Amino acid sequence: MVSISGLGAQRPAARTPQQPVVRPRQASSGESEEPDDSLALWNGVPPYVLLIEDDEGDAVLVEELVEDSGIEVRLGRARSLADALHLLEAEAPECVLLDLHLPDARGLEGLEKVLTVSAEAAVVVLTGLSEERAGLSAVAAGAQDYLVKGRLEADVFMRAIRYAIQRKRTELAAAALQAGRLRAEENARLERGLLPTPLLLDDVADTVTVCARYHPGRAQTLLGGDFYDVVQTPDGATHAVVGDVSGHGPSEAALGVCLRVAWRSFVMAGARGAELLGLLERILLAERSGPEIFATLVSLTRPAGTHAVSVQRAGHPGFLIRSAAGVELRTVPGGPALGIVPGWGAGWPVTEVAVGAGGAVMLFTDGLIEGRVGPGSDRLDEEGLLEIARKHADLPAEPFVDTLIQTAQGLAADWGGLADDVAVLHLEWNSST
Repeated sequence: MVSISGLGAQRPAARTPQQPVVRPRQASSGESEEPDDSLALWNGVPPYVLLIEDDEGDAVLVEELVEDSGIEVRLGRARSLADALHLLEAEAPECVLLDLHLPDARGLEGLEKVLTVSAEAAVVVLTGLSEERAGLSAVAAGAQDYLVKGRLEADVFMRAIRYAIQRKRTELAAAALQAGRLRAEENARLERGLLPTPLLLDDVADTVTVCARYHPGRAQTLLGGDFYDVVQTPDGATHAVVGDVSGHGPSEAALGVCLRVAWRSFVMAGARGAELLGLLERILLAERSGPEIFATLVSLTRPAGTHAVSVQRAGHPGFLIRSAAGVELRTVPGGPALGIVPGWGAGWPVTEVAVGAGGAVMLFTDGLIEGRVGPGSDRLDEEGLLEIARKHADLPAEPFVDTLIQTAQGLAADWGGLADDVAVLHLEWNSST
């Protein structure tokens, strides 16, 4: 058994702290040289262990314990907390051996600062024979383990370091797993809000078939602010919207959910035309995270028994109309995106667009058409999408929509892919109306 405490005057000075050294296993006389498999414990790389200890004798004995263990370790040294914090910022160690009595820190003060600077490092506290309670307090405060200086042997010492590192890795993995679960739950909530179930009536003659698709952009792990919805009101009219909140991430997605729910509520309450978009803009202004946030959208209504849709557009791309004659791109007059010019006095005009019996309308967000299709700045744009749509005009709704999305993704694949979210809403009315 090797004692650390109280032997500082009997040992030479330790090595320079800023130069971690590797302590390889030394074969004793008569011992055969065999491959050292200890690195398997560290995935083939010697762990970096930082010793924070001002007593030279104690520091040398730690080096001897490492040597006697026969396990390769890169051992660094700091003589004060200030030096340690500098080294921690330069390179994060797998483990920190921390003396609780330093020239510039006492008790748990040093532990708190080490954990703040190097949250991913395992910390093993070194205590004196009479300070076991302090060690327990350190573990409660975030250290992985504590060692009593007067009760150390090489194998116990290295086992404590190894277990502390593994315990820290397990804690980090558990925290990452929990964070992943929370993100997944948040994603699911956002998905339910952004990707709703159409609210359709069963007892109306003017039936509509809905095909909806949502593809998050390649750069996001969360859904963005694209949204859509379809409802039928008691008078049999079909109402639909596709919108896009600027930016990406949970805040924008939450705002998209808010606007989508507000749109459904206002429509069910009877709001139409400029009043509807004005109410949505008021919601956006109240809920957005900053003045730079805006939203584009296209909203339409098809009264029961008619062959036309009433369309409003707020800074949004046009839409496709499918009929027996083929596919047509329509871009109706519109106003600015919501939030760009708060209180837009001119309103957003309502335009009547014919949709024949058996016809269909496809609304989409700009993520579908903004992918680069060449080495320059060329984009697919609306005309490119129209060309693809006309080549596949005879396809039924679902393969038609999927083919357009897949073709756009394929064209952009070599030039960065579709970086923005893609929302597509295809509405097809029966031929009896």
